[in-house]
Amino acid sequence: MTTTELMQAAIAQAKLAALEGEVPVGAVIARDGEIIAVGRNRREKGKNALYHAEIEAIDNACKALGGWRLPNCELFVTLEPCPMCAGAIINSRIAKVTFGAYDYKAGSVGSVTDLFSLPYNHKPAVCGGFMEQECAALLSDFFKNLRKKK
Repeated sequence: MTTTELMQAAIAQAKLAALEGEVPVGAVIARDGEIIAVGRNRREKGKNALYHAEIEAIDNACKALGGWRLPNCELFVTLEPCPMCAGAIINSRIAKVTFGAYDYKAGSVGSVTDLFSLPYNHKPAVCGGFMEQECAALLSDFFKNLRKKK
């Protein structure tokens, strides 16, 4: 699959999250261009602060590959990872992160801070702003509709 197709798969996960009333964030983990695992935001339904799209995708990838290290894997996510997710990405040894929309409130791979630039034992490559407009529109449309309902 191409980079665009992989991000489109993450966008599909984000749309599923939105249909469930969750903030629309989706993630896909791929190796050699093939999807290994997916995840989406489930914090509201799960009543758990840990239920971020990236964490779910990492958990599913670890189970699929049979280990906690995810070398040669790439994460595609619709929103810039937060500090918790950036830490999980570092700890799981994901090789590269491609994200869509920047998060100027909690983004931790460039916007608010850049945890990947600190002297940790692993430094994932990062590509930010990929398909940014489409990913950002998912979020802005979701919150616009939420405000209308109130």
